[in-house]
Amino acid sequence: MSSDKSDGVTRRAAVVGGLVGAAGLATLAATTRGPQSSSADEPRKSPASGERLPVVFMPHGGGPWPFVDMGIDDKAGMAALTEYLQSVRTLPKTPPRALLVISAHWEEPVPTVMTSARPPMLYDYYGFPPASYQLTWPAPGNPQLAARVRELLGAAGFQTAEDAQRGYDHGTFVPLKLTYPEADVPTVQLSLVQGLDPEEHLALGRALAPLRDEGVFIIGSGMTFHNLRAFFHPGALGASEAFDAWLRETATLDPKARDARLLAWDSAPAARQSHPREEHLLPLMVIAGAAGADPGTVAYNGTFMGVRLSAIHFG
Repeated sequence: MSSDKSDGVTRRAAVVGGLVGAAGLATLAATTRGPQSSSADEPRKSPASGERLPVVFMPHGGGPWPFVDMGIDDKAGMAALTEYLQSVRTLPKTPPRALLVISAHWEEPVPTVMTSARPPMLYDYYGFPPASYQLTWPAPGNPQLAARVRELLGAAGFQTAEDAQRGYDHGTFVPLKLTYPEADVPTVQLSLVQGLDPEEHLALGRALAPLRDEGVFIIGSGMTFHNLRAFFHPGALGASEAFDAWLRETATLDPKARDARLLAWDSAPAARQSHPREEHLLPLMVIAGAAGADPGTVAYNGTFMGVRLSAIHFG
């Protein structure tokens, strides 16, 4: 790789650009959802599964890392995040029958699920080497799980939609290529809802909680810090550490206090410095909603691209 300074600037711009992602391939016309489900009660365990699966909010890093050399001078940070993402596979005691992923890189007017039995790849980043657009993660889809997701959300008052064409975006295929490198677990993506209302996304998670007793591993893929202008900036670390410390404390509170603080997340220290736009934080709201009464634990806390990041598990 060239060490020319101008080349370094270009590489850094590409890395930051790759964090932007893309909106959904198709915007499905629908009205906003109906009344919220406010119940935080835990669903009964299904005798068929025997285990309530945990729920996870994980940082997915930037662009196509670590599969393509992006010129990031952070070997220790990349190695630590890689090791964490590889470890997530061991979290469920029983291998899940399917994954449900809420990625920061997909927003729709109403909660929308991928329904393809063989989802394609969606390379929703730009400016990277050609190898970035040849990565594969050929996990099968699961139309039955997609239908079940719509059933649960509909029962909670949500209007929903489906997308049979959309592929796995990099918020899904990049981290899960590390977690499930064999791509052998059926996977469905669920969109965020435009408007990014924290209360709506907590309710979304509560509605999905029964899936934990049905062998479905629910994963939120985002970042605890996502300010495109601040990555690689010397002043970003302090802001990211202030917000991340607040978020770690919040995640470990009792559910009512946790949810109340998450609803007011933008009043936290350095909140808008860490998230000028909160799409990378909203998957955590879904995960916290699905957590029910389970306490949160900080499973990973490290630095990546000069900022502080955390992963939070429940159950």
